[in-house]
Amino acid sequence: MSTTTGAFIAGGIAACGAVTVTHPFETVKIRLQLQGELQSKLEAPRLYRGVFHGVSVILKNEGPRGLFRGIGAAYVYQMVLNGCRLGFYEPLRKAATTAIFRDSTVQSLGVNIFSGATSGILGAAAGSPFFLVKTRLQSYSPFLPVGTQHGYRNAVDGLRQIGSSEGIRGLYRGVGAAMVRTGFGSSVQLPTYFFAKRRLVRHLGMSEGPALHLASSTASGFVVCCVMHPPDTIMSRMYNQTGNLYSGVFDCLSKTVKTEGLLAIYKGFFAHLARILPHTVLTLSLAEQTNKLVRRFEDRMLPQEVKEKI
Repeated sequence: MSTTTGAFIAGGIAACGAVTVTHPFETVKIRLQLQGELQSKLEAPRLYRGVFHGVSVILKNEGPRGLFRGIGAAYVYQMVLNGCRLGFYEPLRKAATTAIFRDSTVQSLGVNIFSGATSGILGAAAGSPFFLVKTRLQSYSPFLPVGTQHGYRNAVDGLRQIGSSEGIRGLYRGVGAAMVRTGFGSSVQLPTYFFAKRRLVRHLGMSEGPALHLASSTASGFVVCCVMHPPDTIMSRMYNQTGNLYSGVFDCLSKTVKTEGLLAIYKGFFAHLARILPHTVLTLSLAEQTNKLVRRFEDRMLPQEVKEKI
């Protein structure tokens, strides 16, 4: 196992590789979630009619740049979020397992869920301002706008404008929803991944390698999407709002369901699935490889006393 610092770096690099591939689906997902915000089904226009229609419409009107709006902020967010999630998961799990069972090798589902949720919440809180500006950049369209529009030139300009007009509180708008969303996803992502991995090895005789990582990641990605999507929709709307359209997570949930119906919280689900499956597969599969590379580097370059400190 890499050091905590090494695992943080390896997790961040793996996540950036994954987000490069899946970012266009994230853009479509956000626009689908914001489409028809607080409007009844009869009143709401359907500018984007699904995953592939959304991709084609954005490509036609805005080009590849439209699909990759906010990619810079996404890289920073993924480095912070997945660095924390993958870097702190194992140390938290070992510490909790040792405290409860006096043996760090014991596998406990409850401890795994707690460790996954805690590491994810830490990452979501730390990276919230970058996800905020990423969401606003992705929702912006000069041709087919949905939701509140924010004309930021780039992520740095967005952070500057939010900081100057809304202050620190504005930069952390929606952080509660982000922590709930990421806590839900993180609580099941790594435990499901390792659970699926152990079962595939035990029952199907699969050996360590890319095929096992792919199968385990696919199972994990599907479960994550099912659990995470409703709070993800709430978070997207809270991040994109200006003023006090929603006073909090439950206010946003209540207004959305009351105005648009219960299924509104699942808007953009298939776009989310199209993003989360390859993203989870790539993140966890690449994390296995980057962890090996980082561990090899640490074994070669760092003395044992330094490795114990970091």
